[in-house]
Amino acid sequence: MKHTRRNISAARVIACDDDVRAGVRSLRRKCPAIRLMHDAVGDPPLRRFNPDFEALARIVVGQQLSIASARAIWGRVEALGPVSAKTMSRLTPERLAGAGLSAAKIRTLKAVSSAVLKDGLDFAQLSASGDDAVRERLVAIHGIGPWTADIFVMFAIGRADAWASGDLALQIAAGRVLGLDAKPTAVELTEIAERWRPWRGVAARLLWAHYAHKPGSQLVTPV
Repeated sequence: MKHTRRNISAARVIACDDDVRAGVRSLRRKCPAIRLMHDAVGDPPLRRFNPDFEALARIVVGQQLSIASARAIWGRVEALGPVSAKTMSRLTPERLAGAGLSAAKIRTLKAVSSAVLKDGLDFAQLSASGDDAVRERLVAIHGIGPWTADIFVMFAIGRADAWASGDLALQIAAGRVLGLDAKPTAVELTEIAERWRPWRGVAARLLWAHYAHKPGSQLVTPV
């Protein structure tokens, strides 16, 4: 039964605000912490992107940056031309650095471009794969780590039960709302989030909204 439940949840996709609201309703019924968060912050934003090269590039660009910095740099990247694997492969490191990208992010974007143009990475095929298969394929690309893969699964493919245990803001927010003495580790957060299946993606959106709502929050929330 447990295996069947997870297969069903993997197929559920968050495509619109109504899907987010459906997840919130389900979570409110079974989790007091979710009810408190939702009462405080309301419905969280949808945040969806097409599951393509541009979405993955945007996630890479925004890593470890404030929302304002990420948006500014992304705007300069877009100004260089259509955000595609072909365009990225032609742009020199110097031009990308001029847009504000670090050397590490430039290497990652070049590696993703190569994965598409030379290794046959197909985003349509990727989107039809299971969550674990998506993560495995993405983390095989130089510079793509588990966090990036998890955020792509959540916001580009839109899986309703996607989760990102390595996200620091999620860890801090979960620690706050659950009254823990310290923020949970990634392993502990994975265990905590079991209570929010099959809507962990909505729980994550609420936690990010709650984190941003608290005074003094400095970490970037994804995309």
